[in-house]
Amino acid sequence: MLLKIRGLLLATLVASALPALAQPKKNHPVQFSPEALERLKMGEDTLALLSYAVVNDSIEQERFAACRALITTLVRTLKVEHSFHYTFDRVKSVSIMSPPDSSFRIFTWQLFVNDSTYRYYGAIQMNTPELKLTPLVDRSDNMEIVPMHESLPPDNWYGVLYYNLIQFDSKEGRKYLLFGYDAYSFFDKRKVIDVLSFDKNGVPAFGAPVFDKPDAKKAAFRMLFEYSAEASARVNWDEQYQMVLFDHLIPVPSPFGRGITFVTDGSYDGLQLDKGRWKFVDKVFNDVMSEPPRPEPVLDNRNDKDILGRSKTKKTKGGP
Repeated sequence: MLLKIRGLLLATLVASALPALAQPKKNHPVQFSPEALERLKMGEDTLALLSYAVVNDSIEQERFAACRALITTLVRTLKVEHSFHYTFDRVKSVSIMSPPDSSFRIFTWQLFVNDSTYRYYGAIQMNTPELKLTPLVDRSDNMEIVPMHESLPPDNWYGVLYYNLIQFDSKEGRKYLLFGYDAYSFFDKRKVIDVLSFDKNGVPAFGAPVFDKPDAKKAAFRMLFEYSAEASARVNWDEQYQMVLFDHLIPVPSPFGRGITFVTDGSYDGLQLDKGRWKFVDKVFNDVMSEPPRPEPVLDNRNDKDILGRSKTKKTKGGP
């Protein structure tokens, strides 16, 4: 597979050198030097092909090799001058999220190991002249219980694929709400709402005590939603209602004969921002909605969605 990738890469680079087949110009916010732009385009082509292999290659060893090459290529490419302002639009199988203040962007992707094992990789790039890059090291395999009342450093990250990000202000300073998906296991999936913040030295940390629930003795640092792989659960910011909405989950016998699991009951709970804290809202709507505000699910149905939750009827899964 990697030999095929190298062949495709060579063909892509040759094609990109022909004026008639050149990519349309993008409106970059900064002026790239010809050398920097060439290096960024070459890096983008390589990342697109490698990330496609990470998601789609049927051979485990090839997926792992592509993932390792993806890491080194990403690090090398992000060292190019002004790389923060390059959008990497062709890299479809890596989530790239940036807040409205453009202070940083976060890259995450998923590696399928087997039906019950997934690994997550990521990095945070700062919008600074130094282009500081912080790797995210997924340690979720070592977390028998997800820590709900402590902050986690980048080298002890609860790995997920981030699919949305919003910024908010608190008395401690600006923070960012991250929405992530964890394929977790064959039987159950997870979604996570986490908080990203930076100290005065620009060091990132995940989790903050900003989630308030009436019956809780203390604020949670993050929120975790675990549900049956047979279900589809919404957890996301809703622009219309200006709040976080998520499916209310109820316990039911597992369809796989594994005790109790959780499914949605058609009602919604939520989180509303109040002076820098997220207040729990029980039963947001009085009645079960006939047409709930549900976007396309994120990786809840691998046959119909690509790695970022986009419909495969519109785009090939993770294709470059």
